Amino acid sequence: MTAIEFENISKQYRLGLVSTRTLSHDLNRWWKMNILGKEDPYLKIGEVNDRAHRGESEYVWALKDINFKVEQGDVLGIIGKNGAGKSTLLKILSKVTTPTTGTIKARGRIASLLEVGTGFHPEMTGRENIYMNGAIMGMTKAEITRKLDEIVDFSGVERYLDTPVKRYSSGMTVRLGFAIAAHLEPEILVVDEVLAVGDAEFQKKAIGKMQDVSKGEGRTVLFVSHNMGSISTLCKSGILLKNGSVSYFGNVNKCINQYISEGSQDATYFGNNFNNDVYYKQVSIINSKGVSSNTIAFNDRVGIQFELGINNYILNSTLSFTLYDSKLNAIFTSHNMLSNGSKSITAYLPTELLLAGTYYVKPILHVPNLRFLDNCDTLISFTIEDTGSEHSFYNRPDLGVINIVPQWLEN
Repeated sequence: MTAIEFENISKQYRLGLVSTRTLSHDLNRWWKMNILGKEDPYLKIGEVNDRAHRGESEYVWALKDINFKVEQGDVLGIIGKNGAGKSTLLKILSKVTTPTTGTIKARGRIASLLEVGTGFHPEMTGRENIYMNGAIMGMTKAEITRKLDEIVDFSGVERYLDTPVKRYSSGMTVRLGFAIAAHLEPEILVVDEVLAVGDAEFQKKAIGKMQDVSKGEGRTVLFVSHNMGSISTLCKSGILLKNGSVSYFGNVNKCINQYISEGSQDATYFGNNFNNDVYYKQVSIINSKGVSSNTIAFNDRVGIQFELGINNYILNSTLSFTLYDSKLNAIFTSHNMLSNGSKSITAYLPTELLLAGTYYVKPILHVPNLRFLDNCDTLISFTIEDTGSEHSFYNRPDLGVINIVPQWLEN
């Protein structure tokens, strides 16, 4: 049974403005659509939403011709770079905004957690917000009361339940928001990247709850995340969005592999969040000569070079990265606490330990267990090429990825 059906969904924006915000354009649209009975004249113009390049048109398509179905009980992972249209798609499904063209058919009640504080009134207490959200979803007071203890226990905010939500930290707000969305028995649960605000323990707990909701209760879940491990663990199928269009829809592992292959062709990532307190300017893979390259000779030196911008130094801000093998198994994670004013940092990998093959790097700029400072929305890849080394005979994926030479002693 189909739970959600997207039919020709498109969303157009005029950059920097609401509606067309010019009298001539608004009158032209009204005249063509309401008097002449024709289609919106601005549907034929506009460009794809490629945020990295300056376009010629002031109209952009945040989404363009989206068509797919989600079956009841399925868990769909929605992935793609920042600006690909993921959040816009969920906002349309949640009726926060309307599509420019197309329709969505959804069967059942939808509970959404799109950003910190979604559906909360800041002046109301946590308890009052629980009842308000339940009422909006059509539940009776008695039904909400039966779920209250579960919600409070899951969220872990019992001490602050009768405190106005405006006093909550972002982590507490997300905990309560997710607990409400997951426990008020929606047929469709929509969760955006907002879970990244929570700590590691809560993220694990939330993913476990979403698995229970889908497998145990047969409810449908749509999940947006940049964490490919969470997507792979939780989701059965995936959809990859690129510049507002569907690049792939189907098996989640194939979806992740395509995302990786599309997003890691270059050895350099260019940041774009220049207004953040601390942000990436550029992240590059370099060889022993300091040249950017995603192909490294075996036993050559490989470094991850981070160019950072600091508008406002944040105490305990930390630069981390995780190194993955070709199957996205984490090999190790390293951390480096930033000092005020640090602009360029290079982490050199112990390449004598790495066998030939493809590896992926995921940078993380954060205050540990508190918040992310900037997001690198792709994985950066490099390949170690075997150049005829003495270890080439043993260089097989089934034998591992680490080249450890133990000390052999014969008694």
